[in-house]
Amino acid sequence: MSIATLILGESGTGKSTSLRNLNPENTLLIQCISKSLPFRSPDWKTFTTENPKGNVFRTDKSAEILQIIKKTKRDIIVIDDYQAVMVNELMERSGERGYDKFTDIGKNAWNVFNAAGSLAENKRVYIMAHTQTDDFGSTRMKTVGKMVDQTIVPEGYFTIVLRTQVQNGSYQFSTQTNGQDCCKSPMGMFTDLLVNNDLSLVDGVISDYYGINKIEDKA
Repeated sequence: MSIATLILGESGTGKSTSLRNLNPENTLLIQCISKSLPFRSPDWKTFTTENPKGNVFRTDKSAEILQIIKKTKRDIIVIDDYQAVMVNELMERSGERGYDKFTDIGKNAWNVFNAAGSLAENKRVYIMAHTQTDDFGSTRMKTVGKMVDQTIVPEGYFTIVLRTQVQNGSYQFSTQTNGQDCCKSPMGMFTDLLVNNDLSLVDGVISDYYGINKIEDKA
């Protein structure tokens, strides 16, 4: 069983930047929105037929995402801006009437979230997405509206949910809820409520907590 983590935050609050210290040789990045990385990244190469060793894929199709994460040999998988998968599917099917498209969008997300936690036990999957605030002031993952929210609660598929925080120019991750969001992490995993916005450090803590380093040593 792999370890799946949901990372939430508004645009510009450091989700993508948190990848900066990950080793690209051991990391697969799936970009659901085609964009440049917000840090110097000479070793992060786009996968193409001419460069099959590239570690960056660009797709907003849930079926393709499923295939990629199941086939990769890399231990760390990052899916960036997942809400774009939902939004783009909704736009592509905007001419359809009825509720079936919302059910399909929810089911496709369900497939990805379940797969993220069902890979080999040494794998870590980080899914990044934007946030939305509901009518009661609670902050959660952004989807494409109440029709999908009635079908799936994304945060329920993750034991670890982190949220970006920016205070006085300092970029951090919140590890526990403030009472109005869905942040959570296992007891004793993080010693602080706020941790440095560095996915490499977060991955190290998660790996130590679950003994993944020992699993890799035996491999």
